[in-house]
Amino acid sequence: MTEYSLPFVVESDGGPSGLSHIEADRERIRKALHTHGAVLLRGFAIGGVDGFDAVVRALSGAPLTYSERSSPRSTIKGQVYTSTDYPPDEEIFLHNENSYQAVWPRTLYFYCIEPPTSQGATPLADVRRVLSLVHPAVREEFQARGWLVQRNFYPDFGVAWQHVFGTEDRTEVQAYCEDRGIQWEWLPDGGLRTRAVRQAVHYHPVSGEPVWFNHATFFHVTTQAPDVRDGLRNLFADEELPTNSYYGDGGVIEDDVVAHLRACYRLASTRFDYQRDDVVLVDNMLVAHGREPFTGPRKIAVAMAEPSV
Repeated sequence: MTEYSLPFVVESDGGPSGLSHIEADRERIRKALHTHGAVLLRGFAIGGVDGFDAVVRALSGAPLTYSERSSPRSTIKGQVYTSTDYPPDEEIFLHNENSYQAVWPRTLYFYCIEPPTSQGATPLADVRRVLSLVHPAVREEFQARGWLVQRNFYPDFGVAWQHVFGTEDRTEVQAYCEDRGIQWEWLPDGGLRTRAVRQAVHYHPVSGEPVWFNHATFFHVTTQAPDVRDGLRNLFADEELPTNSYYGDGGVIEDDVVAHLRACYRLASTRFDYQRDDVVLVDNMLVAHGREPFTGPRKIAVAMAEPSV
């Protein structure tokens, strides 16, 4: 397969800066996005969160609301959010945004308001390459069986279902789940269990290329940091974990298979250091992203655009 540099860099040439330059270069930026999988806009006067929102709208249209959440985020303004609000000493493993959902954003935007003092990159991995690295037997197993995400929402632990689905109305949650192929079960303590079977391999809608597009590795309990993993398993049986992944028929994904998949992502990953006012576009079906641990302030705004259907 062809390997592309990540990210493809578009720098200000000292001419018209900010939105006008980006709008004028829209065709080239979009072409690079769907070829390389990620584009870094550097050296432009973005103009803060409002300017970032304008860049998203110029290149992709109106940003999307973050729904069916799997990680904590805070709203900055409108549909511009903070990046995942996890402690700075934690890594966030590579993943494709919302690939566990029936509908996902096609394009992601990251905006560096304040760079970290050290590390804190958004590592990127071309999931075409990840797919090529996955052992054929593992790939065939997932293509035959699919993968399943099971989530348990508890009233007094983790993220509440009311926050995830943006409502306290159970009938709205049930309708949402039924519309998106999610099985739901209300638990005796007022909690909720959901299960959804998804495909592991998809085909890019522009190029037709096969891509490893799923949350099976990210959601598997063994991908958690060892102390977090062990703590969760001390509190819950595997089927009761807040989040875990399985083969699509409910079978357990072997730990060594998940370890192999993590290694494939890491082999395919690359990184860059943020500079203030950087904007990074990611084709969500071509490139997975994560987060390094960091020191210092690190403030990254995120927006999502272009629903898959």
